[in-house]
Amino acid sequence: QVQLAESGGGLVQAGGSLRLSCAASGRGFSAYAMGWFRQAPRKEREFVAVIRPSGSTVYADSVKGRFTISRDNAKNTVYLQMLTLKPEDTAVYYCAARPGGYASLRYEDYTYWGQGTQVTVSS
Repeated sequence: QVQLAESGGGLVQAGGSLRLSCAASGRGFSAYAMGWFRQAPRKEREFVAVIRPSGSTVYADSVKGRFTISRDNAKNTVYLQMLTLKPEDTAVYYCAARPGGYASLRYEDYTYWGQGTQVTVSS
């Protein structure tokens, strides 16, 4: 069993930056694919980024070049550094873990989820 807890959300002006953190408790973190997803009001949850156990990454086109996902296995933590934020980045951001390490872009493939952290970007 893995528990995830996100932090670092908040209100920022367009062009600003935030760093989200997701702390994992339980065993096996280093073997999990860790993903970030987001959900805006009245929209479906969408993929943002994923990092494999190897450290390789995949990003959604909408955040490529602006967001960076990273992980620190010693701290059981995954990060999402967000730069040049836009109003359309406003959403609740969720951290998710997938045992087995496959870097799926589908939220249905993830087993464990955090409670989410709100990111609001004002124009």
